[in-house]
Amino acid sequence: MAPRPAAVPAPAREYALVESCLAEYKALTMSAMMEAIPRQEPRRYLYDLVPLYPLRPGTGFRPGLLLASCGAFGGTAASAIHSAVAIELFHNAFLVHDDVEDGSLSRRGFPTLSAEQGLALAVNVGDAMNVLSIEPLMRNLRVLGPQLTWQVFVEIQHMVRQSVEGQAMELGWVRDNVVDLTDADYLRMTLKKTCWYTCIHPCRIGALIGSRGAIDLDRFNRFGYYMGAAFQIQDDILNLMADERKYGKEIDGDIWEGKRTLMLIHVYGSATPAERERVERFLARPRGERRERDVRWVHALMDKYGSLPHATARAHELAVAALDEFEEAYRDAPDTREKRFIEEIVLYMVERDL
Repeated sequence: MAPRPAAVPAPAREYALVESCLAEYKALTMSAMMEAIPRQEPRRYLYDLVPLYPLRPGTGFRPGLLLASCGAFGGTAASAIHSAVAIELFHNAFLVHDDVEDGSLSRRGFPTLSAEQGLALAVNVGDAMNVLSIEPLMRNLRVLGPQLTWQVFVEIQHMVRQSVEGQAMELGWVRDNVVDLTDADYLRMTLKKTCWYTCIHPCRIGALIGSRGAIDLDRFNRFGYYMGAAFQIQDDILNLMADERKYGKEIDGDIWEGKRTLMLIHVYGSATPAERERVERFLARPRGERRERDVRWVHALMDKYGSLPHATARAHELAVAALDEFEEAYRDAPDTREKRFIEEIVLYMVERDL
């Protein structure tokens, strides 16, 4: 086995294969998704709004991982496309509801649906996406047969349940102003909120379909967990330091929202008693009562205590661990474009700058 990259990879790595595959998988998924959106009334207040988030700039990690994992084990895009559409609809429903719950103002370079259309319409559009995601899964019957279709449903049910449980943990920490958290608490929440639906289940469902149910799906769990946690930490880092024009979301939005990121947990644990007291007072206020000078102060405190380098190091450690687990998860998959894409996307996730 070739040696793995160092814990902090070189920044000049090229990702032509990853980016071309992501573009291809996203185009396939978006085309099939648009076919699944009803062309009927009410259009202005519902169906014309459903594709707004999916069509905005975005990588399409989740359907890409699902389609690639299917291909790596001998399946076709046609056999997995309905499941990829369902995953992407669930993902965008989560985003719409997340933006409502967090009071977010921008998403992928544009106003959030709730900011643009109002809370009520946004919540209903998110609900519609959840409903619409069921139909592609039902279409699997014609392609996969009843047994595989049921197994995909079981995977989806577990994915959604884990995601809402993780979201509940994060929202509860914010509401109750929980501050005595550790890195382990953050990673547990991230496993539930992010890893299952971003990486673990897309890989599992793709392999399930590609192998026609002949593979032990639990072999993808550790790989998907390490990759998903690295992805989420990098996303949290970008929220603090990315170019807002490319990032597409509100810079420092996680601080405004009081999210318990790895950086916030680190800075609270590193600060002096007086600084911790000020952080706690800041977090106790609702978003509308927080002030920009206080957000800047929290960010500066993270710089003072090296919270971003701490998080960056953890993300790269997790990415390297994911690469080791990749060898086990895809050990009997032949050397194909799809398999190389899955391996290369691990470091792409933590080196991306948008």
